Amino acid sequence: MSERVMAGQVAEMPAGFQGEVKVGGVGVVVINYEGEFYALRNNCTHKDFPLLGGDVSSGKITCEKHGGKFELTTGKARALPAVKAVKIYKTEVEGGAVYVSEL
Repeated sequence: MSERVMAGQVAEMPAGFQGEVKVGGVGVVVINYEGEFYALRNNCTHKDFPLLGGDVSSGKITCEKHGGKFELTTGKARALPAVKAVKIYKTEVEGGAVYVSEL
């Protein structure tokens, strides 16, 4: 059974929200994009740089360091220099809170 971590209360995570939680000791960025919650490993696969704080648009997050883009739903790299997908995590809303766990 994988670890399940509460990321926060839905009411405190409006559209556009980004935050970080640790799941199994790994940093995970939690994003509210257009009312849906997504969670990805908080690490660009190109040059070991946090994704937290990157621009989120068109269903992707952009690494601020070199501009690599990753799909929120799949973690797939969608812009160079990133070519390797970033790990995604499961998000669940339960009792007004957002939970994150490994897939």
